[in-house]
Amino acid sequence: MRQQIFVSACLVGGLVLSACAKDDTEAVDRAFQEVNVVDESNLNDVMLTVADPNEAVTYFQRTVKSAPERIDLNRGLALSLIRAKRNTEAVTAWKKVVSLPEATDADRVELADALIRTSNWDEAKATLDKVPPTHETFKRYRLEAMVADSEQNWKRSDSFYQTAVGLTTQPARVMNNWGYSKLTRGDYAEAERLFGDAIRQDQSLFTAKNNLVLARGAQRNYTLPVIPMDQSERAQLLHTLALSAVKQGDVQTGESLLRQAISTHPQHFDAAARALAALENG
Repeated sequence: MRQQIFVSACLVGGLVLSACAKDDTEAVDRAFQEVNVVDESNLNDVMLTVADPNEAVTYFQRTVKSAPERIDLNRGLALSLIRAKRNTEAVTAWKKVVSLPEATDADRVELADALIRTSNWDEAKATLDKVPPTHETFKRYRLEAMVADSEQNWKRSDSFYQTAVGLTTQPARVMNNWGYSKLTRGDYAEAERLFGDAIRQDQSLFTAKNNLVLARGAQRNYTLPVIPMDQSERAQLLHTLALSAVKQGDVQTGESLLRQAISTHPQHFDAAARALAALENG
């Protein structure tokens, strides 16, 4: 009888130990899974920020194959393709993202952005129309303004640009876009003002500096504005101003500005030298 009790106790003890071992194993597995998720998340972030864009594309293409329905990996692939300037592929990737059940309005805005980068204006507009008005973000309104520009719907464009500027703490680039919109309409004075505002927000934005010179040149104002610029930038802006003068028939002014550009540039300024030679040769 005592032997039976001893055997039963051993069996029960073995079962308890087995159960404990199983619980410990499951706990360890869960812990490793959690560590893997954290590590993967960190790696995804690295790939989306500091990694070479094409390396990031390769990484996300590989991971998406192993988990094709994971929206975070599909987003990573789409964002990496945009960073790598592979915009046509990015459109396909974003379309996959928005087809997934967890897709958000922000994903649809990103799809519209990719469509604009490939000049699919009608499809971009249709995509933005699916985003509810309650989704009020800087990027959404900036894209809406660009679509309105493509339709030459200037009143709508100005409204969206104004809203976008109010939704960001870094409005320089959208001010530059708005200024370019005014430039294409022939509203040169307003374009000049907006480019100046953009430069005050970001003194490194050379595109805005170049556009500012174009706006001044369109008004036959051939003097450089008082803005921050290094010697190389000064030469390039003089070159832009010279071409603007020539385009409007002020050829002698253009020649003089080209000579200034060549003498100002810290190195040989081939584009300006070729333009000057062309003018001197008639």
